[in-house]
Formats: sequence, C-alpha cells, structure tokens
Amino acid sequence: MTGVALIQNIDACRLRPGQCALWWLGQHGFAIKLGDTVLYIDAFLSKLPGRQVPPLLEPGQVTNACLVLGSHDHGDHIDRPAWPAIAATSPGTTFIVPLVLRERIIKELDLAGNRVVGLDEGQATEIAGIRISAVPAAHEFLDTDPATGQHPYLGFVIEGDGFCLYHAGDSCIYEGLYDRLRRQRLDLMILPINGRDARRLKAGCIGNMTYQEAADLAGTLRPGAVIPAHYEMFAMNAADVGEFVEYMQVKYPQQRVEVPRHGRRVIIETLLTGKEPVCRT
Repeated sequence: MTGVALIQNIDACRLRPGQCALWWLGQHGFAIKLGDTVLYIDAFLSKLPGRQVPPLLEPGQVTNACLVLGSHDHGDHIDRPAWPAIAATSPGTTFIVPLVLRERIIKELDLAGNRVVGLDEGQATEIAGIRISAVPAAHEFLDTDPATGQHPYLGFVIEGDGFCLYHAGDSCIYEGLYDRLRRQRLDLMILPINGRDARRLKAGCIGNMTYQEAADLAGTLRPGAVIPAHYEMFAMNAADVGEFVEYMQVKYPQQRVEVPRHGRRVIIETLLTGKEPVCRT
C-alpha cells in the first residue's frame, strides 16, 4: 500500500488502549499510531539514487503527522528534503531531533523554532499524550559532540495510550544500553540488523548491530515483540532477515518476532493485557 491509500489506511485505523499500529516505510522508517496520534520515525521519503525500495509516500501526502522523529542527521533518517513539505501539509506537526542538531535543523530547513524539540540523554517530552524519551545510540561509536557533550545519534522510547516501544535508531550495542532499557516495560523493540564491517567503514558507511547482537538484546530483555529493520534499502548495506529470524527461533524460541511488509499494517497489543502480543497485517 502506497501514497494516499496508505494515509487513508492509517487514518481509518481505530485502536483500543494498549494497542499500537505501525506501517513499515522501508529502511528504519515507520508510521506509528497510538490512540489517535500518528508519529513518523526516520521516514525516508526522498527518491535517492541507489535505493532498492521506492518511497511509499510523497512528502506532500503526509497530512496526518502529529510528530516526526529523526534519530540522527543522515538522509535516510532525517530526510531534509522531505521535512519542509511535511511541515506544510501537516501544520500541527512537531519535529523531534537530537538536541545538538536542533538549531541547525531550524535554520537550514527554515522550520519554526516552536515546532522543533531537541532531546538528549535523560531528557523527555510529552506531546498529544505521547511521551518520548531519548536513549543514546552508538552508530559505530558512542559519539558525543566535543563542544556540548550531547549525543548526535539517538534511539527513542515512546509511550502512549498504554503501550511502550523502543526504536533504536542506528546503533551498536554499548556498555550501559541493556541497563538503560531494563528500566522500561517494553511491548515492542524495533532494531537495526544490518551490522558493520571494515569494507563498509572504509567507505564511510558506519555500522549498526549485527543480527546476532540485535537478537541477543531482544532475547535478553524479552519485549512483547521485536521487529528487525534497516536491512533492505541499499545493496552495499544489506542483511538477510531470514538469518535473524532463524537465530531467534533457535536461541530464543519464546520471543515473538514480527517481520513486517512495506506499507502493510501491523497491530501489536501490550504485554499488560496478560495475553500474547497480537500482530495482524
């Protein structure tokens, strides 16, 4: 499902408290609905050469965004050409970015300052009943800005309408990540699985968790469900999602794994219902 039909499907979706609906947009991008609130996370909508999955939406078709989150300033995460168009067609949108990027994003994308919220480690914001907390991400390294000490790469814990999920952004495992996430009751984890190696690093393509590392993170913390992402968009930075699924089945057979299809709805229910998470496409 693409274009206006996808927007209509998102708008028509009705959820009970404790449910989350999401639509995979490709790479690490998702449209997420909690209650009546629609969020877009790392939505990559530009027609960049080399992408293997065409954009599911034109930026100007995004008329329902309450929140747009960008985990870091790479084009497939903060899609700079797309954001001004989304700001125009969704005039109530608030953009969430790493705090160290906030002023630059406002100036370079000509966005109103009151529409851009910056977050860093230990900080959170609540908008339209959705609470978003920043979790540092280690995109190859756990970098900090030399001048401010702030983190240029983030993940997000998102809580709303009785549901809690973690979107890792682009990250490797680092000391302290497990402890940070153990503080949350996570109904869903969305994790990159494309990994890293010397060939890609030499070419300037910085890395993420391997599929084994992502599996161990989910298998240890036991969220209600885990979704693998960031493995199919670019040929030089791809991974086999089947290997992730097989590894999970062998090592953590009780862990629910959901592999979404582009543009198809998935609904997941909170663990607090006492039921198994329900995933429907």
